Amino acid sequence: MGCAHGKCCGHRPRSSDSDSREFQEVSQFSVHGKHILTERSIECVPVPSRNFRLEYSVLTQRGYYPYSPGKENEDSFCIRTQVQGNPNLHFFGVFDGHGLFGAQCSNFVRDRLVDILANDPRLLLDNPANAYSSAFVRTNHELHDSEIDDTESGTTAITVLVVGDKLLVANVGDSRAVIALKVGDRVLAEDLSSDQTPFRRDEYERVKLCGARVLSLDQLDGLKDPDIQTWGDEESAGSDPPRLWVQNGTYYGTAFTRSIGDSKAEEIGVIADPEVSTVQLTPDHLFFVVASDGVFEFLSSQAVVDMVASYPDPRDACAAIAGESYKQWLAHGNRTDDITIIIVHVKDLRNVPMLQGQQP
Repeated sequence: MGCAHGKCCGHRPRSSDSDSREFQEVSQFSVHGKHILTERSIECVPVPSRNFRLEYSVLTQRGYYPYSPGKENEDSFCIRTQVQGNPNLHFFGVFDGHGLFGAQCSNFVRDRLVDILANDPRLLLDNPANAYSSAFVRTNHELHDSEIDDTESGTTAITVLVVGDKLLVANVGDSRAVIALKVGDRVLAEDLSSDQTPFRRDEYERVKLCGARVLSLDQLDGLKDPDIQTWGDEESAGSDPPRLWVQNGTYYGTAFTRSIGDSKAEEIGVIADPEVSTVQLTPDHLFFVVASDGVFEFLSSQAVVDMVASYPDPRDACAAIAGESYKQWLAHGNRTDDITIIIVHVKDLRNVPMLQGQQP
């Protein structure tokens, strides 16, 4: 469908199964001085009920694994515009798989979650958050019942559903969505989601009540006192964050407290119930970013927003963030994580009141 302004629309991939481009070296983010992504047109979609548009680009990049050269990209993404045939309903999601069958779990959730949403008539009724939560839980049950072995594999899911001039955000795991807010001459990052890890006291207490032991690897190996149940924050903990273990066992070792899949870890409190929130867009909201933790492992939300704000073209911003993420990973070790980034610019949104009876 053509863009309302007729200048930025092109064919777009529906999801990451149609985007197999991979860089040959971790530092190769340009060809002859040009970003690889500039070969792709900027995608856009109008939101006619509010007379603004979304311009977006996406990058998914396999990690650098020198000891596992055949390891596949376990990240995936889904972009679906006009969900339920509604021109004001658009879905953006990133899924970060883990475990032996992480890629299969990620791809399964990528495909099924949005399909379930697209077929739920409750999505545009009084409480769309209930439909969103139900879609996550149903996807989790379907993954358990599928041919994929998700006993010790699963995926995170960070999703943003644009509903007119509102964002409905649903998150499971430690991937993240961030929005940029213009305040005077500054552009500030505001997290749209909260990483679900044992660093959060509420998540820590929830999984402890479910029977989980929470220990870092050094604590598990007896190198640090296991009775000290504080680990600072994600930045200070470095490469040894607190993880979830069964009592008197050395599994499952998840550094997150929520996931789709991971059926065995459900016994220690790893759940697929998303945290859902709603954000009212204003003209001061410039763009939002949906990305896997391959980006946010070493880059703060503000650093990511600063990088996007410095590039008028979201394709260039995607490539720059991926390059900086790789650089930071390799500065801390000899490999990188898979990296997926969706950047969505909010264009020409104005404060126009909704007419009575008008649908989002």
